[in-house]
Amino acid sequence: MTQSPIFDDYARYYNLLYRDKNYQTEADYVAGLIQRFNPKAQSILELGSGTGIHAALLAEKGFSVHGVERSTEMITQSLAMTHKSMNSGHDRLAFSEGDIRHIRLNTQFDAVISLFHVISYQTTNNDVSATFRTAREHLNPGGIFIFDLWYGPAVLTDRPAVRIKRMADDEIEVTRIAEPRMHPNENLVDVNYHVFVRNLQDGQVTELREIHSMRYFFKPEIELFSNQSRFQLIHGEEWFTGNPLGESTWGACFCFQAIESEYV
Repeated sequence: MTQSPIFDDYARYYNLLYRDKNYQTEADYVAGLIQRFNPKAQSILELGSGTGIHAALLAEKGFSVHGVERSTEMITQSLAMTHKSMNSGHDRLAFSEGDIRHIRLNTQFDAVISLFHVISYQTTNNDVSATFRTAREHLNPGGIFIFDLWYGPAVLTDRPAVRIKRMADDEIEVTRIAEPRMHPNENLVDVNYHVFVRNLQDGQVTELREIHSMRYFFKPEIELFSNQSRFQLIHGEEWFTGNPLGESTWGACFCFQAIESEYV
């Protein structure tokens, strides 16, 4: 059994575990938000691009997309996908390995996105502020920043529970047990992942463990971080459904707009 830094081993099985995730519909949703709030947008920076699937789908829609990801394994998968892909848009894709809190590409974009709760992985106020500064410094005037996160009212109303997920392909079967531990004074949930990977050819089982610390947020916090980073909060809704935010909203989506003034 191995104990590894976050995503180092987990990334190898990421696409299999989330094979049932509807990336195409999510990309359509994000593209719709971009067209709604910045209809002339042509370029996107994705902070925390994972294995590059959202980026590739958005590139197929005509956007130029630059993904930033700190996991070497995920960047490797993203680049491999780009090189193999003959789909429309592969020439509009680029990826960089780096920490989204500190990376500077010396390029501006029309939109910055950060999907699949990447913001919730920023567990301290300094982490959040640094990530928002990265987004702000890479945006053209009037550009927008779209992200989703764990929403506090729902986390406290419908508390995290133990979950088991099992997925398989032709070579391996992956079973993941997720056990949460809440830290209410820090607005954090430690998700303890115990993953079993069974080789379907020889039956050998490999185990790995990772702890993913996730922060949940409340709307007044988001407004504060917005103001401090020279953004204006222009919209909030339930991720993907567009419903109003509330006690049942586990996944909240917010949209910021870059402003020139230091004060909103």
